Amino acid sequence: MSTTTALLFPWSDTYSVKIGIIDVQHRNLVNTVNELHQAMGAGHGKDKLGQILSNLIKYTQTHFATEEKFMESRGYPEYAQHKVEHDRLTATVVDFQRKFQSNEVGLSVDIMGFLKDWLVKHILGCDKKYVPFLNAHGVH
Repeated sequence: MSTTTALLFPWSDTYSVKIGIIDVQHRNLVNTVNELHQAMGAGHGKDKLGQILSNLIKYTQTHFATEEKFMESRGYPEYAQHKVEHDRLTATVVDFQRKFQSNEVGLSVDIMGFLKDWLVKHILGCDKKYVPFLNAHGVH
């Protein structure tokens, strides 16, 4: 019998922003955080963990670009503040990746908790705030 690590971050419709591409991307981010957590729990080596972490960073940047394009092109009034949140997380995770690659830090429960908490708070807070505005401007 194989042992599996429970999902760190089960997807829930609570996280849906009802914008198709954004929901797909959020779900993919959640899946990648879960993949990283499961690989860590299974004792995978640094190369595997580093690859998943790299994928998470790249996909996060793609996702942020999608959201920012919608907000900027529709004149979302809180675009600048939202972009600051994106830039702050990107800088934090890229710095963590640098430290991980240079053996200054390892993956830990604290870091996985940070990623999960940030995503939950960002989706349920900042992202849910833009939904009515973007919906009213033709984004579904």
